[in-house]
Amino acid sequence: MTHVPHHYLSVVVPVHNEAEGITAFHDSLVGIIQHVGAYEILYCNDGSSDTTMQSLNAIAQANEHVRVLTLTRNFGKEIAISAGIEHARGDAILMLDADGQHPVELIPEFIKSWKAGYKVVTGLRTANQKEGLVKRYGSRLFYSIFRRSTSFDLVAGATDFRLIDQEVRKEFLRLSERSRIVRGLIDWLGYEQHYIPFVANPRLLGKSPYSYRKLSKLAVDSVVSLSSVPLYLTAFMGVIVLPLSVLLGLFMTIEMLIGDPLQLHITGGAFVLVLVLFLVGCVLMSQGIIGLYLAHIHSETQNRPLYVIDNAASVRLNET
Repeated sequence: MTHVPHHYLSVVVPVHNEAEGITAFHDSLVGIIQHVGAYEILYCNDGSSDTTMQSLNAIAQANEHVRVLTLTRNFGKEIAISAGIEHARGDAILMLDADGQHPVELIPEFIKSWKAGYKVVTGLRTANQKEGLVKRYGSRLFYSIFRRSTSFDLVAGATDFRLIDQEVRKEFLRLSERSRIVRGLIDWLGYEQHYIPFVANPRLLGKSPYSYRKLSKLAVDSVVSLSSVPLYLTAFMGVIVLPLSVLLGLFMTIEMLIGDPLQLHITGGAFVLVLVLFLVGCVLMSQGIIGLYLAHIHSETQNRPLYVIDNAASVRLNET
């Protein structure tokens, strides 16, 4: 194996079908980090189906500081980032997206904050130049629900554009969740963070791989994996439904005894039907919440590897 010198900075970049813009992104990234000291760039190819791998091979051939970790299939961005963190060798590990939305010119500021003693430095998105209304307000709703259903505060706008110290990396690797959100797990570790605000750039080329369905799944996985509060909704609904049922029964009884003074003309059968529908809805909702947790438990107990690496397609991955 080729001896590789100790790296000062590792840059982890998850990549999925970014062939159109990956070369331009790489050039802009190298233009910044080549001035910060010794570095490596670890591209995590998450099962791309276009010509991304060919582009990464060409980039790696032209730059000896580039390593390519290729997964055997698309495991998802969160897993790809986790794989990159595990294989990163730098004292500091910086994560950013390959679509150009994370401004690379802020990297020296991240490193400066790390040198000042912060073990976690997080990019805080204050605006997105081409963010739709659905994503904008959906994001606000997610952070609101997350804060109310977990024991810690996930700062609104906090992104995967962040730098972590090697100490944080070691603790992160102890976390074994399969349904994961990396930024949430890093926040869960509890290290003091420094936030660097930024306005997200437009994508270089192509479309975002995150559909509304994937974003919704990520939000659900985040809440379920980091909070048990939804499980208590069943008990809360029981506490609400029971007194409502008693009150409804008393109302029906009084209405029958005093001769319908409100002239509602509602039959007992109608009341029973509404009550049954309400209770069935509560039961179905409860079963759905419990089902989400059972699905996560099932995934965890299978004990499958978090990801699988295609060693033949990877570049410089096993060099020491």
